Amino acid sequence: MRLYLTVDSLEAGQAKLLIRPQEKEVLIWPLAYLPEDIREGDILSVEIARDETATSEAKQRVTSLLNRLIEKGQE
Repeated sequence: MRLYLTVDSLEAGQAKLLIRPQEKEVLIWPLAYLPEDIREGDILSVEIARDETATSEAKQRVTSLLNRLIEKGQE
């Protein structure tokens, strides 16, 4: 999925981004994660995809942590 965003404003280390084309929904995004030369009025393109490998790894970490907590509770 690709989103297009309009940079509405930049202040206090954050960007207010409007989701195109309607520009009714707002995202607040840290400036640290945007290009340094970003300006109000710029259009950004963002690709959003599910990362199956990272999701699986995160689930395994959580399961492992839960199992360790359960084992400690049984001691």
